Amino acid sequence: MADFEDNDLDDLDSEPCVVVMTDEEGNEYYYREDMIIPIDDKRFAILVPIDIEEECECESHACDCCGSDVDAVIARVDKDADGEDVYVDPTDEEYEQVIKAYDEIIAAEEEEAE
Repeated sequence: MADFEDNDLDDLDSEPCVVVMTDEEGNEYYYREDMIIPIDDKRFAILVPIDIEEECECESHACDCCGSDVDAVIARVDKDADGEDVYVDPTDEEYEQVIKAYDEIIAAEEEEAE
């Protein structure tokens, strides 16, 4: 379990991180960090589209009630030369590791809820 300092708890209640991705045609898509999964010395973000979340009226945001599936994106979080977070595509191996870790997290949460 991670060690937290008192000021770290303040970060838990802060606004979610918004990530803007731009495609080849210059269209911008907005995502929020739903979860960060650390694997080895790397961090991976599960990114959820913001527009779908805003239309959804349920609390889980992982449903079909808004009329469309929520397609999350997995991105590796690296640091650029200025120390800022940059989101890049994971390798196929990293992607599989993140999926496995995510499934384990969800299974543990479901087990706790029972």
